[in-house]
Amino acid sequence: MSAKIYLSYTPPYDWQWMMAFLGARALTGIEQKEGEFYQRTLVVKSGNEHFSGWIRVRPVEDKNHVELHVSASLQTVAGQVEQQVRRLLDLDADPHLIAAGLGALAENSVGLRLPGCINRFELTVRAILGQLVSVKMAATLATRLTVKWGDPISTPFDGLTHLFPAPARIAGLSVEDLRGIGVQAKRAACLIGVAQAVEKGALPLDNMTDVQQGVTALLAMPGIGSWTASYVAMRAWSAPDVFLGGDYLIKQRFPGMTPAKIARYAEIWQPWRTYATLHLWFNDRFVPH
Repeated sequence: MSAKIYLSYTPPYDWQWMMAFLGARALTGIEQKEGEFYQRTLVVKSGNEHFSGWIRVRPVEDKNHVELHVSASLQTVAGQVEQQVRRLLDLDADPHLIAAGLGALAENSVGLRLPGCINRFELTVRAILGQLVSVKMAATLATRLTVKWGDPISTPFDGLTHLFPAPARIAGLSVEDLRGIGVQAKRAACLIGVAQAVEKGALPLDNMTDVQQGVTALLAMPGIGSWTASYVAMRAWSAPDVFLGGDYLIKQRFPGMTPAKIARYAEIWQPWRTYATLHLWFNDRFVPH
């Protein structure tokens, strides 16, 4: 039997946008959107033990809470699961405080939240796979990785069949292994290097207390550039003040402005530049003044 837990949040919340964002990036076998539910498999580490299972969530908007179902196999670590879901859905954000800091940029979409993650290593792998390819292609590559090297899991849902591969599994692969599923050689070497660093404890993705130190550590890894490191900081560590000024779509929002000018302009949105980045991605009516 699964347990049902209710997680509160401060409205407004743009659930349609969040569910569409997660649904567009869903990894076959690991996560899916089914009706009003988002559901996925996961592994939770507690001490030296690992617990695997599944969750499903759906918003109950009239009560301003999220209904979270946790598999029986994860009930020992239900408190950790709750925290991971709160991070994934950005449930602790104060939308009015953020909107006040962003001014006109956020006035038409106060309920936009930051999509976080359940598994920080998975998010980092997906960010690396997503370099210079479409969202769909990144999800395809991550799905191939999962099918080949992720452990199978039994769940009540036809679409949830695997766990995302652990760092140790990817650390033991060769560049040729990853080239076999369509990953470019340099990117494959980067993935293996990151997995080995995580496995050795040199890149503590789950225990990063200083975001800037984390970004510096990521940038020191061969094959990771500033966009990827900043994207990981935004989504894996829920950093609220990261601005992706070098992003292709962001640059389009500031025609005729150099990256340095864009960065200076974005200072008006401190300390909420991560949210400014999200709004700029999804607000094609923005005109800089």
